[in-house]
Amino acid sequence: MKISSLVTGGAGFIGSHLVNHLIDFGHDVVVLDDLSGGQKENINSKASFVIGSITDSEFVNQLFKKHDFTYVYHLAAYAAEGLSPFVRRFNYDNNLVGSINLINASVNNEIKCFVFTSSIAVYGDQEPPMSEDTQPNPIDPYGIAKYAVELDLVNAHEMFGLDYIIFRPHNVYGPNQNIMDRYRNVVGIFMNQILSDQPLTIFGDGEQKRAFTYINDVAPYIANAVNTTEAINQIINIGSDQIYSVKELAIKVSQSMNSELNIVNLKERKEVVEVYSDHEKFKRIFKPDKYTSLEDGLSKMADWVKQQSRTVEKIKYFEGIEIKKNLPDSW
Repeated sequence: MKISSLVTGGAGFIGSHLVNHLIDFGHDVVVLDDLSGGQKENINSKASFVIGSITDSEFVNQLFKKHDFTYVYHLAAYAAEGLSPFVRRFNYDNNLVGSINLINASVNNEIKCFVFTSSIAVYGDQEPPMSEDTQPNPIDPYGIAKYAVELDLVNAHEMFGLDYIIFRPHNVYGPNQNIMDRYRNVVGIFMNQILSDQPLTIFGDGEQKRAFTYINDVAPYIANAVNTTEAINQIINIGSDQIYSVKELAIKVSQSMNSELNIVNLKERKEVVEVYSDHEKFKRIFKPDKYTSLEDGLSKMADWVKQQSRTVEKIKYFEGIEIKKNLPDSW
């Protein structure tokens, strides 16, 4: 049977890796991306590419009518969590309204399963590690939008029978990551700063705790989840159990890039200090047999980054800031 999958954000970081795995699994893949954060060269040549925005409901509806999709993998988002309070309308247009356009089209076209990459941001500032039973309490518009989409998917399942799988990944890094984005992806930011002979900038004292996850420990499981019965209509944390401070990360990134450590501490910003989740449900359902250590993952990403010509000089500031009050000086 022909399996056709739509991947939104398929030119982006996680999305492009997901597309590769879906093609390996025999899916016919259509990539939908507006190239606001992704790169066309990231897209597998065996996939069909359509440029467009999920915020255009008529465009989305026509796309679903043209293709007989079996599954939808929704990864398109503007994932700059820290910036989201200052671009609230933009955040909700892209991360919530755009998602609802896809859910509507999925219901109307009888999609078999809707796979959504949510975020650990839905938990907010709670005692880690957070499990799927922890009541979400997001503290910024990005997390609020992600949680709203989760709730809408549950409702769409109850009302219309649309099956879903919701993943909550966190701090994923690896090749194809956008190292030109100054607002997200701390590993990419650090590596870009090293390439550009700039100091590594850390908000506050660098004692914020995170778990950093290599892309190959995430993408294959998301791709194959639709074939895993236990995952259907479930919410699943996915990511690493290795906990590091941001300062420790800076040290390890410098080592991976063969660079002398050079840190500049900036004024602290409002953020959750310790964020990492419990993955027992993921392990029970998917039974992973290996994980990538931070050292190995950074080494692989560093090899890729060193081949890139993109540097911090080419990075542009976000041109649609809606609220400037309390905006960090470096933004």
